[in-house]
Amino acid sequence: MYFKGKKVLIIGGTGSIGQKLVSKILQDDPTVIRVFSRDEYKQFKMQNKIGTYSNIRYLIGDIRDYDRIIRAMQDIDYVFHLAAMKHVPSCEYNPFEAVQTNIIGTNNVIRASLVVGAKRVVFTSTDKAISPTNTYGATKLTAERLILAAQYNKGPHETIFTAVRFGNVIGSRGSVIPLFKKQILEDKKITVTDLNMTRFMMTVDEAVTLTIKALKESQGKEIFIFKMPVIRLKDLVTVVLEEVSKKYKINMEQLSIEEIGLRPGEKMFEELMTIEESRYSLELPEMFIVFNGLLNRNCNQNRNKSLIGSYSSHNQQPLALEEVRELILSQDII
Repeated sequence: MYFKGKKVLIIGGTGSIGQKLVSKILQDDPTVIRVFSRDEYKQFKMQNKIGTYSNIRYLIGDIRDYDRIIRAMQDIDYVFHLAAMKHVPSCEYNPFEAVQTNIIGTNNVIRASLVVGAKRVVFTSTDKAISPTNTYGATKLTAERLILAAQYNKGPHETIFTAVRFGNVIGSRGSVIPLFKKQILEDKKITVTDLNMTRFMMTVDEAVTLTIKALKESQGKEIFIFKMPVIRLKDLVTVVLEEVSKKYKINMEQLSIEEIGLRPGEKMFEELMTIEESRYSLELPEMFIVFNGLLNRNCNQNRNKSLIGSYSSHNQQPLALEEVRELILSQDII
């Protein structure tokens, strides 16, 4: 009952992870959960989906607005910072908008947390922040650095700051699977960038579990990285084609795949931890913990000396086709 009697703020709380986080925390009977986002329609849909609870508050606002953030954070114990501009092409074509949300917005969250005396703040990052080749990844990397640096620049404040890194979350708002399903039903065709691409995949439940674990166990200045399975895009496409055609009784011979090439800023594979970071990391059964070696050279004592190397979707064994099928079907999104 970690959250019993506590006050929790979930920034960007109307997304897939945010909604699941609310449901999970509600089980501990918190004093209040404040769901903060800028889209009133998504909040309306969320209220209808979750139902009426006397300890949930829905707050409209934008993390770009420091004054609004600090009002939303009054008396809060724990902060989950999930909000971001995360669509890669949108960030490429609107780079300063991504800076304002992902970087300046994160700095606003840090400042407000210190002013109100929040106990713990956890920031959700992405594998695209590693060796970034696009605006989205670059802004999330900078936001990570802000969160970790806040632990050393907080003066007498006792707030603990930490970060978690995700790969792709199956069934989330940005997941490609619902898009593939829509393309099959409407166009009888799937468009993919490159079938040889590999990606880290995790479920919404796993993402929520990692986020809460990071909040509970953090001592500050760490990045928590869940050990995620790797999926080949070719296998993902095959499973979605077969399962959608089976469910909706579509002849497989009518369906086709079109490769369109990488979009600006996209990679063939993703990384969750660099070789340099591995020098300051600790390996646990289900995750890695990366300590900030840039700001604290003493953290070298924490690392697992046998672990030197990047954690990349390119050098991990991908799931077999039937394992991919089992994973996708378990999420009930086909």
